[in-house]
Amino acid sequence: MARGGINKAVVQTARLAILARGENPSIDAVRIEMGNTGSKTTIHRYLKELDDSESRATITEAPLDDELGELVSRLAQRLKEKAQEPIDLAQAQFEQQKAALLTQVQALEEAHGQLKQQFDIQSAALAEESAALQTASTSLQTEQTRNAGLSQACSDYELRINDKDEQIRSLEEKHLHARDALEHYRNAIKEQREQEQRRHEGQLQQVQAELRQAQQSAMVRQDEITQLHRDNERLLIEHRVTAKELAALQEQSRKEQAQQTSLAEQVKQIDSERTLAQERLRVAVLESQSCQAALVEHQRTNKALELDLIKAQASIEALRLASVVATAPEATPQD
Repeated sequence: MARGGINKAVVQTARLAILARGENPSIDAVRIEMGNTGSKTTIHRYLKELDDSESRATITEAPLDDELGELVSRLAQRLKEKAQEPIDLAQAQFEQQKAALLTQVQALEEAHGQLKQQFDIQSAALAEESAALQTASTSLQTEQTRNAGLSQACSDYELRINDKDEQIRSLEEKHLHARDALEHYRNAIKEQREQEQRRHEGQLQQVQAELRQAQQSAMVRQDEITQLHRDNERLLIEHRVTAKELAALQEQSRKEQAQQTSLAEQVKQIDSERTLAQERLRVAVLESQSCQAALVEHQRTNKALELDLIKAQASIEALRLASVVATAPEATPQD
């Protein structure tokens, strides 16, 4: 079955192009001309059909020699194709073997990569173990050095312990001497304490006598204090009475102060009213003075108006007289 894009017309076009170049239109040449597309079986079938059609078209016109030559060419072409088929089969097998070998090579490369990775891991582990061994060796040397130091320190401590033992024995001897001295000191202190106790007893008896005398004096003082308490109670009662009287006087004083405050407020109110009345009186006086001034001015104006009126009346009278005088000669000639 032909692949997609391969047909008889395409094969014919490729064959004609090869013939135009003067080359043999073999299956491989046609396939290369078509861009290495299509199966060789399909190309062979199309080429055979094209050859058969050309042979039928030219069989009646071609001479016998040409027909024989064409037949020989076709036989040679078929022989070549027959010989090409094993080659193609061998090439296909080669391609399969090549693909299998490539697969094996890839698998071997992957195995080699895994082995290399394992080798790298083992190398890294070996390096870590070597480093750990080196660290352990260094630690061992350090511990050996520290052990040597500790051994020396132990020797020093033993010497110090011996010195401490000597010091302890010396301190024990000093302690024995100190105990003897302490015992002697205790005996001396005991004798001194007995002497002080006897002296203290004598002083205590003297103090007790003084205490009895002081108690007697205290009894006398207690009687005096009792009398003083009585006097104090009497004075307290008098003080309470006086306080009540003082409270009454203070209450009366507060009332009088309240009255005085009320009177003072009334006086203030009266003063305020008087001040207001004085202000009103002053305003009234000012208004009266203003009215008087206005009245005087009005009187002056009236006098001026009266004078103007008199003057006007005089002028009118003069005009009237002049009119009369002017009209009198006119009346006389008519008579």
